[in-house]
Amino acid sequence: MPRIVDLSLPLRDGGPSYPSDPPLRIQPYRTFAAGGCNVSIVSMGTHQGTHLDAPWHFIEGGKPLDRIPLTVFYGPAVMVDLAPGGELAAKTPITPEMLAQHEAAFVSGGRVILRTGWYARFGRPEYFSDLPSLTAEAARWIADKRIALLGLDMPTPSKIAGRECHHTLLGPGAEIVIVEGLTNLHELARDFIFAGFPLNFVGLDGSPIRAVGVIPE
Repeated sequence: MPRIVDLSLPLRDGGPSYPSDPPLRIQPYRTFAAGGCNVSIVSMGTHQGTHLDAPWHFIEGGKPLDRIPLTVFYGPAVMVDLAPGGELAAKTPITPEMLAQHEAAFVSGGRVILRTGWYARFGRPEYFSDLPSLTAEAARWIADKRIALLGLDMPTPSKIAGRECHHTLLGPGAEIVIVEGLTNLHELARDFIFAGFPLNFVGLDGSPIRAVGVIPE
């Protein structure tokens, strides 16, 4: 049997949300005692926890979720480990030179997962404020490779060039789906199968996902 690694952050009432995003709220709507079954109300932003960005998130006229082929969200992936055995220091700039050491992983149409180790900080204030960050030049380097999906273990690609990185990766000519907030990447092999499907929202900018890595026998 293949081994399945859960790459998704937990979703709990009041759990961490990106600053300025809607809070995560999970409340009972119906209970066994009051209605004979359990039904819950879930309220959160489209970029809560482990989630993906569609081009429409930052690009006027960009593709929304329902216009992205499902094949993008599933298939062979390569993990690029930028911090073997540990994590990058807080606020480390991720440069083209760092990525170029792993250039063979960035195949046109492929899926690349960057490991910085930052997922170990989930639940602490610095998780959202002091993360390692792609430089604008690194985003352009990735976009030029024409990969289909970029996965990250940070809550956003960059704090030093966040808007520019999003525009570069999601924009015309690249349209790279960005998966943010991955965890447990230390349990993966370099080569594995990635699966992370969004909910079937029509016309939206992003969606929480249940991301997993499948490691064949």
